[in-house]
Amino acid sequence: MERSSIESIVRGLNEAGVRYLIVGGLAVVAHGYLRFTADLDLVLDMESENLLKGLAVLKALGYRPRAPVPIEDFADGSKRRSWTEEKNLKVFSLYSQQHQATEVDVFVEAPFDFSLAYPEALSQPVAEGVNALFVDYARLVELKRKAGRPRDLDDLSRLRALKGEGL
Repeated sequence: MERSSIESIVRGLNEAGVRYLIVGGLAVVAHGYLRFTADLDLVLDMESENLLKGLAVLKALGYRPRAPVPIEDFADGSKRRSWTEEKNLKVFSLYSQQHQATEVDVFVEAPFDFSLAYPEALSQPVAEGVNALFVDYARLVELKRKAGRPRDLDDLSRLRALKGEGL
């Protein structure tokens, strides 16, 4: 993952007024446990105009879906529903020739109530004058617990140790 790519993405989302939260490995880093992550995991407010703005930002940065569909299809709720029901798709993966080291995974369904999570976001700088919005600690812990993969459980253990919490 390239820091300059994260800066470009976050700057673009912020300037376009996109409502988003960063989850996954970068959120773990934002909450204090430094570790490598290969992608940027995003949860977008699923309101249609917000999705279209977010997709336009990513498209302008050269991002294209890994799946053979137009990027704009993500804004169509019926298509997202079909992807989750028929293909069990959890994230919409995007890649860019301009940002080859930074894949973006956009959650097909928000894993929490976005309207409640957004006001509780952790704002952290990712570059001079560029702040990113990360999911709050409690929701991050819950996401990691629910995912249950070894990497997620390790993140959870380390985050809790940093906060002085027991398992």
